[in-house]
Amino acid sequence: MIRDHFRVLVVDLSTGRGSIVNIEGRDSVVGGSGLAVHLFMKYGKPDRPWNDPGQPLIFAIGPLTGYFPLMSKTVCAFKSPYHDQYAESHGGGRSALSLRFADLDALVVTGKAARPSCIAIGSRHLEVKEVHYLWGRDLYTTGKMLRGMFKGAGHRSILRIGPAGENGSAFACINVDSYRHFGRLGGGAVMGCKNLKGIVINGDGSFALDGSREYPKLFQDVHTKLTDTDMMSKYHDIGTPINMAMLNEVKMLPIRNLQRTTDPGISGITGEKFAELALLRNAACAGCPVGCIHIGFVRERFRKEHRFLYRQVSYDHEPIFAVGAMLSVENCFAVLGIIDVAEKVGLDVMSAGVALAWATEATEKGILSEKETIVRLTFGDSDAYKQAIQHLGEGTNEFYRLLGQGTLKAAEQYGGKDFACVLGQEMAGYATGEVFFASQALGLRHSHLDSGGYSYDQKEKGKDPAKAVDFLVKDEQGRVLLTSMVACLFARGVYSDALLADCLRSVGYGKLADSLGTVSENIQQLRWRARIATGYKPEEVEIPKRFLEITTGKGAMDATYLASLKDQYAKAIRGLAATGAEGHPAGTQGK
Repeated sequence: MIRDHFRVLVVDLSTGRGSIVNIEGRDSVVGGSGLAVHLFMKYGKPDRPWNDPGQPLIFAIGPLTGYFPLMSKTVCAFKSPYHDQYAESHGGGRSALSLRFADLDALVVTGKAARPSCIAIGSRHLEVKEVHYLWGRDLYTTGKMLRGMFKGAGHRSILRIGPAGENGSAFACINVDSYRHFGRLGGGAVMGCKNLKGIVINGDGSFALDGSREYPKLFQDVHTKLTDTDMMSKYHDIGTPINMAMLNEVKMLPIRNLQRTTDPGISGITGEKFAELALLRNAACAGCPVGCIHIGFVRERFRKEHRFLYRQVSYDHEPIFAVGAMLSVENCFAVLGIIDVAEKVGLDVMSAGVALAWATEATEKGILSEKETIVRLTFGDSDAYKQAIQHLGEGTNEFYRLLGQGTLKAAEQYGGKDFACVLGQEMAGYATGEVFFASQALGLRHSHLDSGGYSYDQKEKGKDPAKAVDFLVKDEQGRVLLTSMVACLFARGVYSDALLADCLRSVGYGKLADSLGTVSENIQQLRWRARIATGYKPEEVEIPKRFLEITTGKGAMDATYLASLKDQYAKAIRGLAATGAEGHPAGTQGK
């Protein structure tokens, strides 16, 4: 049934109780990113620290979840342990469809459990179960035990954290159904500080398809575009790792802590090499016909016998860049081995790899020694990196605990800020130029997917800061609409604004379909207001010197251009946060 309001389950871990709350605002905030910030401004405490028990952990889906292909993501929102400000992380797996079949638009978790616990929810039940025996367990063991404890099939999603989340690492992720993650900005630590080891969402209900006569044909048209054309073939075939060789060729791949942007040695970790040697199978998020999840394998000797244990590990461009190219590890199986350890302890692979790249260069320069790193860090030494990842996830000593709060925080104490590859958070796998560096450094999620800055660098020949900033603002607005639906951003070439409007009308959201431009502007402004309200100062963001020292296929970096971009983008962000402040839906003002 189409609802004008949102149906939200609010769970208070302090009491172990929950209630269904109807929240107005569908035609103003849509769902997903819009609903998440709407709920944060209702339940969040902007002036309190991220680990205050009252801070909410929010999971939100969109109006087209379950109705159309690739509407398969969930938005997770929280106050981040990385910068103590509003943050979003997006994940797939079965989480979105499970929430839809549980008859929920969002789940909000507040409070802190007295002992390590797990939440299990469905369309007609809620259970908060003590699981002290899971505390300290790795992600693989935790997932196996939760699957046995909470029976269910089909639309069941299991979210869990590892030791990194329990230890409060700002790199801690939330694993979703083994192969997907809420990866960036420390959502796992938010669960850990609430004594929340796992969340099991059992989509044990159903929902009606009350759409128009146009709905079946429109669904088939969308499905055909996604499966019978070349529009999505890149993501299914070699997948995003195809970017490794392409970026390397044009000298835009971060390598060896961004000391270089091209290297023939990466031939052993290209997408083509992974497909040739290590690919086992493809998988897909629930509700997606594309199958972009590429799963490889690692093997390890079983005890001392001549038998081996094989484990499946997912990979894509970002993890390969972070623990392959950035660490100069040039063998695909060695890369998968490092990813495997990061998965076990519950670390975001991108953040961990970039942090260890800094630590390795700091070791080379004599800033760090084995007194801090425990194991000698040397570029290319995959066995050492597997040990270091374990130490980072477990917070073995003071150095690793500090590094787990962010590379710049460690650099402030030990030195080496100039070569810390941080753009708001540890960088993504693109060294395309000034526009991308400014866009990730200042963007709301500090993500390469906040806008297409990496694409702008490669296509645009001129250096007009005003034109570039205008692109970043408008491109972000379009992406915010998609993340409010919540569509996978890989489908952004398919889901135009016109198609989104048609999809909404076909399932009964006609009023929303007629105002997408206004609504997307409203959501973009709400998100920036939430970020600013929690302490963000875009004009104070610094971009380390390393980013000015590189040369790409387009030439050397232009310091003046980058400074102007940063200044004008910061002003644009301030303008977005100030615009329309009186026009937000009721209940979105901070308390």
